[in-house]
Amino acid sequence: MTAADTTSVEIGSAPTEAPGTSLTLTETAAIKVRQLLDQEGRDDLKLRVAVQPGGCSGLQYQLFFDERSLDGDLVLDRNGVPVVVDRMSAPYLGGATIDFTDTIEQQGFTIDNPNATGGCACGNSFCG
Repeated sequence: MTAADTTSVEIGSAPTEAPGTSLTLTETAAIKVRQLLDQEGRDDLKLRVAVQPGGCSGLQYQLFFDERSLDGDLVLDRNGVPVVVDRMSAPYLGGATIDFTDTIEQQGFTIDNPNATGGCACGNSFCG
């Protein structure tokens, strides 16, 4: 994981509930995140998951390590990994599952998001 891995997916509108607490980090993804956190050698870092404007479909995911705590952050513990979601991103991430794939064809974090109704041809942005 680089400082800011980014994947875009288009999401139309945010759900009305505050669902950020239903974000899932699979055990495979948690193991990889813990390995990367160990490499960083800092115990103050958390995995920040954010949805930002961008990509050809409208929105994109960002996964990065962050030591900051922002007003309104949702702080979660997922399989022993500290995960932080900002209040603007939380509605878009309800029910989403973050996994890690390591195959000959693909390596990296993936996000399965029930709020995403479509994506772009490049696979880097989503809509909802």
